[in-house]
Amino acid sequence: MKKNSFLLLTILLVGIFSINVSAQNKTAATASKKVATAPKSMAVVPQLGKNSVKEVIKAMTLEEKSKLVVGMGFKMPGMPPPTPKQMKEGVDIGGFKLPPSDADAYNIPEKVPGAAGRTHAISRLGIPSITLSDGPAGIRIDPIRNNDSSKTYYATAFPVGTLLASSWDPDLVHKVGAAFGGEIREYGADVILGPGVNIHRNPLGGRNFEYYSEDPLVTGRIAAAMINGIQSQGVGTSIKHFAANNQETNRNSVNTIVSERAMREIYLKGFEIAIKNSHPWTVMSSYNRLNGTYTSERRDLLTTILKDEWGFKGLVMTDWFGGHNAVAQEKAGNDLLMPGGPLQSKAIVDAVKSGKLSEKQLNANIERILNIILKTPEFKKYKYSNAPDLKRDAEVARSAAAQGMVLLKDEHDVLPLNKVKNIALFGNTSYDLIAGGTGSGDVHKAYTISLVQGLTNAGYIVDDKIKDSYDAYMKEARSKQPKQRNFFIALPPIPQMALSADMLAAVAGNADIAIYTIGRNAGEGADRKLENDFYLSSDEKSLIKNISDAFHAKGKKLVIVLNIGGVIETASWRDEADGILLAWQPGLEAGNAITDVLSGKVNPSGKLATTFPMDYPDVPSAKNFPGKELSVPAGTPPPSMLFGRPSEVTYEEGIYVGYRYYNTFDVKAAYDFGYGLSYTKFKYSDMKLSSKTFNGSITATVTITNTGDVAGREVVEVYVSAPQKNLPKPEEELKAFAKTKTLQPKESQTINFTLTAKDLASFDPARLSWVAEAGTYTVKAGASSTDIKKDKNFTIAKAIVTEKVHDALQPQVKIAELKK
Repeated sequence: MKKNSFLLLTILLVGIFSINVSAQNKTAATASKKVATAPKSMAVVPQLGKNSVKEVIKAMTLEEKSKLVVGMGFKMPGMPPPTPKQMKEGVDIGGFKLPPSDADAYNIPEKVPGAAGRTHAISRLGIPSITLSDGPAGIRIDPIRNNDSSKTYYATAFPVGTLLASSWDPDLVHKVGAAFGGEIREYGADVILGPGVNIHRNPLGGRNFEYYSEDPLVTGRIAAAMINGIQSQGVGTSIKHFAANNQETNRNSVNTIVSERAMREIYLKGFEIAIKNSHPWTVMSSYNRLNGTYTSERRDLLTTILKDEWGFKGLVMTDWFGGHNAVAQEKAGNDLLMPGGPLQSKAIVDAVKSGKLSEKQLNANIERILNIILKTPEFKKYKYSNAPDLKRDAEVARSAAAQGMVLLKDEHDVLPLNKVKNIALFGNTSYDLIAGGTGSGDVHKAYTISLVQGLTNAGYIVDDKIKDSYDAYMKEARSKQPKQRNFFIALPPIPQMALSADMLAAVAGNADIAIYTIGRNAGEGADRKLENDFYLSSDEKSLIKNISDAFHAKGKKLVIVLNIGGVIETASWRDEADGILLAWQPGLEAGNAITDVLSGKVNPSGKLATTFPMDYPDVPSAKNFPGKELSVPAGTPPPSMLFGRPSEVTYEEGIYVGYRYYNTFDVKAAYDFGYGLSYTKFKYSDMKLSSKTFNGSITATVTITNTGDVAGREVVEVYVSAPQKNLPKPEEELKAFAKTKTLQPKESQTINFTLTAKDLASFDPARLSWVAEAGTYTVKAGASSTDIKKDKNFTIAKAIVTEKVHDALQPQVKIAELKK
């Protein structure tokens, strides 16, 4: 394959792209000059914002309509504009046809270099081009422009989604969102392509770091807080990937086979909660097929459920190059096709003329797009500064990171490091921390604080001999690494530096404690592997044991820091450590935030939003993740990196995802959902229910008291066990949660939780209804899904139907779902 073709192919694997164009210093006003020509008329032309949206749509030509619902495309770095033949037939990539970009993508300078995409302007009607940018953890744009580093455009890398969810603190996440939204606005973008709210179905999911949790309630509430925070700054979000996009393997071609109940209770519920509580401007449909049909072409998903049942008022856009049929997408209610190209516009024009696509449907899609454009900074002519307050936002990132870290182990109060001065710091990642994952979820940041920097900043002394050895080793290893080909394929990790027994013994004699950091990274385009990823490598295990033995022989301790984006196996090596801090991927202030927790400056209050299993075979989806590849007819082009292989995955575990499986089937986890330690202790008392019988709603109260010696916060988790006469259900499900204020020693706080019939209902496929069954319910207040402190019962006398829904998303084959 030619070099340029390979570059294009590999870069196109991701759904969102970083774009470099020439003439980047031209003004954004230029973007509105390239428009479709309308028939001459003496009548006054309606203008968006001055006339009604319907009047503007009525004045549009069919060609203008076809351009507005299709993005402008993009200019690929190093690639020439499409040839006339390619403009008609598409660009051939390994036997697959990709739609070419519109000429506008090459001729109109970008307002925000490095943004993911743009819409077309129609200036005669007052419709501007809006800019969409990658960035679930921070806006992703070009930091250096025109090779001029005297002015930079770096952004804050905020903590990854899984860390933020581990805070269980919507107020905190709202603050992060507000800081994030300010950077989006000040750098000139209109919509950020995030947050991602797909469920942690399997720990090997390559993009799990972007997503929040295995539980839809945590997912929905944290996502809503992020969206509300970002949109409070006058810019939009695109909640993604809608829906059942729970793997990267063959993501553009896989057919996800899943029951309607599992879809509605697990994989759609987080979206529903977030959308109803935050009203994101846009929703991004996913790449995969869902029960046989691409999600971007499913009207029952995008219109019946999203718009009709949930009342979503914004626009739906595709993921980049998502779906295969532009007309089917428009008919389904997928309003905007991204990144877009002229072949899609032509197909839409032809379909309207032939009657295959009604102009009424097209107009409805355009109306949604225009209503969003009206909200944008671009339409409001906001004068962005290109100078957000990055110092302030870094402080927000640092604070959020510390509050979302989870203390997994603290034997003999090894943490915090109160009596420690000299530290032996081991592990490559201690000197090169991972701020966030790869792909479109990565952020161009000015720096990442390493753990050695963070410890030094806090006044600790890091052993020079070990530090110098690692510095020399890492420098040499980096010099031998290949050049990174593109932004989503990370370089292979550097093997751990070997340490002799004599060196370890000498260091153990001088240092007060050992800290070892385990690093893991993943991202868009590929799922994780078991060997040397989910499981530690043999070198890592040996190093941990050797450090542990050397320090324990001197009566000293070992603390392990997990700088990881997704779950790993811990059971086989955790006994070697005295303390384990799960730091996740904490953003650009990583080392400072980790040190804040290790030192005790911040009392850890994070809890796991995803389960750590004892071993991979214990995972309920282990037997069918990421599915199976299908046979193809002879002569089919070989699979490309973009489209992958035809495949299917069946969600045989049904509703039993994460703790719903472990707790129901009595499978012991290494660290349970909701688990997390503190430097203090909390007591739960005085649990009460407002009534013993349900009458519209019921309120539970519980009092939390800090019985320890230091101030701290506690996450209170409320689970409900429901009757199962008509429908099988998990042993318990999370129905509410709250985080206390900072409680001083001996201080108490009473927390109230109100549950409605909707909160208690399960989806009954036979009745196409959400139903709260009659019978006895147990409300459980706990510190994790298995550490239940108090419980109370109430009854529902007669089944309550909370909502009737449409028949939708039915699988085309019978699923042998897991049963109790």
